[in-house]
Amino acid sequence: MAGDILGFVGVGRMGGPMASRLLDAGHRLCVYDLSEAATAPLVARGAQLAASPAEVASIADVVLISLPTPDVVRQVVLGGNGGIINGSSVRLVIDLSTTGPGVATEVAAQLAERRIGWVDAPVSGGVTGAKAGTLAIMVSCPTPTLQKVEPVLKVFGRPFHAGEKPGLAQTAKLANNLLAATALVATSEVMAMGVKAGLDAKVLIDIINASSGRNSATQDKFPRAVLPGTFDFGFTTGLSYKDVRLCIDEAEALGVPMVVGAAVRQMLAVTKARFGADSDFTFIAKVLEEWAGVEIRGK
Repeated sequence: MAGDILGFVGVGRMGGPMASRLLDAGHRLCVYDLSEAATAPLVARGAQLAASPAEVASIADVVLISLPTPDVVRQVVLGGNGGIINGSSVRLVIDLSTTGPGVATEVAAQLAERRIGWVDAPVSGGVTGAKAGTLAIMVSCPTPTLQKVEPVLKVFGRPFHAGEKPGLAQTAKLANNLLAATALVATSEVMAMGVKAGLDAKVLIDIINASSGRNSATQDKFPRAVLPGTFDFGFTTGLSYKDVRLCIDEAEALGVPMVVGAAVRQMLAVTKARFGADSDFTFIAKVLEEWAGVEIRGK
């Protein structure tokens, strides 16, 4: 696809850095986002601005999307005259969002009726990984399609082929995000306990990271966003709650019980109610701080 113009719909917190990396790699871009502030830096670098997702899909034959919720993905791809499905040029849609397997299967089927291909490509690694090009990219699509899109995906990070069936990569992403949220909840609980007992938070984190309890929260989220008291890791409580809810819904549909997952979902619901959907999901630790009457900070 080198030299061809790529479409990109949704260039916000995650999509913006990924679109910027495509420009860095020499790709030409046509972009669309509801926010002018999101598109402006890309347009300033030479990206073409479209007036709708359908216009993007009438300019580019490959359109990438990075959107916040399953409903938004469904609307942007399938909705009305402005949807990507109504573009005159599009032949392939690459979904970098976390939508869950249900929406992926539904959208892929409707696109197939128009002879438009679909690639699930949800990403993990946050804004930091998007900027650095170190994302893990879970991909489900036919192998020949993977060979076509892999050079583009490698601009963002490392692709992992989960299988050919639509939705498989989404299932993998939901599993990952539940584990990430679970680590954050459990770590918040033990850190609140340790600090209330008299341990220094930094010392306890160092002990855990040298021991069998280390996890993504102790190794990254707490040192970066909780111990300094910034609570700015870069992923919102609302999106984390959405991902965990989708994971549990999918598990229930498959007949797989998720007892721990349900508790994590409830903790995210509490955090969302207390601090709002736009709060950073490390605010889970703030909930534990309030309940325990402590502050989890490093000296």
